[in-house]
Amino acid sequence: MAKVRVGVVGTGYAAKLRVEAFLQDERSHLVAIAGNTPERTQAFAQDYQTEAITGWQQLVEREDIDLVVICTINRDHGAIARAALTAGKHVIVEYPLSVDVNEAEELIALAKTQKKLLHVEHIELLGGLHQALKQNLDKVGDLFYVRYSTINPQNPAPRKWTYNHEMFGFPLIGALSRLHRLTDLFGEVFTVNCHQRYWEIEDDYYQTCLCMTQLCFTSGLLAQVIYGKGESLWQPERKFEVHGDNGGLIFDGDTGLFIQTGESTPIEVGTRRGLFAKDTSMVLDHLFDGTPLYVTPEKSLYTLKVADAAQRAAQAGITIFLTDTLN
Repeated sequence: MAKVRVGVVGTGYAAKLRVEAFLQDERSHLVAIAGNTPERTQAFAQDYQTEAITGWQQLVEREDIDLVVICTINRDHGAIARAALTAGKHVIVEYPLSVDVNEAEELIALAKTQKKLLHVEHIELLGGLHQALKQNLDKVGDLFYVRYSTINPQNPAPRKWTYNHEMFGFPLIGALSRLHRLTDLFGEVFTVNCHQRYWEIEDDYYQTCLCMTQLCFTSGLLAQVIYGKGESLWQPERKFEVHGDNGGLIFDGDTGLFIQTGESTPIEVGTRRGLFAKDTSMVLDHLFDGTPLYVTPEKSLYTLKVADAAQRAAQAGITIFLTDTLN
């Protein structure tokens, strides 16, 4: 069977891992890399002995490319995906599919019309933390409270796209995996509240952001999600807590515990390494053998709608009631 011919948009960390995964899989052939900066793109392409293209527009129009992989700033995901699908390419895009919910819906419809793969990466579902959560949820009994906090102090804050309002998007859209863990585990959301604060610099950049949202699931489960990064935060935290009437699951960094009255039992948490390679291999399995993928674009879209509701709740200072469903 012919190899899948791949073009990658981006020259950052995710692009590097994607390129390495494709080069290690004999079912794919890396054709070209597109980036925003000619010098960086040329150096990146040279490292992997492939062609450098300045600008994604030229890459998606290439007839010798079957699959476009989007690993660039969040703001541009939707436009590149639309152009690639319109040109008859399969698409892999790092989450979010788009920073705009309506555009994301249109892209899913376009992929179906074009009969092309549209895969939104959600490697958080493949990692050790998520798998440990799924394997141990039944132990805690009836769930009533979840808290998920990721705080990343950075001083000085980098002047990069992840600290730019337009390029990164609303925090829980740009960091959609924080919510997608919850919708994957706990299902549909009933109401959303949210508060956010930025410490601004200039030119649409900020030096700190802090976003806190509260989700009430249709099951009655209450969840708090806290996301923050930058200079005005002092203590790093990566913690996931699940509380039920029979006990609690506490994951602090890479350490997991099942806690009951008077005792705690360690939980093994698998690695976070190699997930882009695993995701890439699963996409190729799907293209060649028709095997189902671990996530659908519709599931990612649902979480994007939850994130959009959080944004609207923060802007208006109100509770948003979700009417959308996972089906």
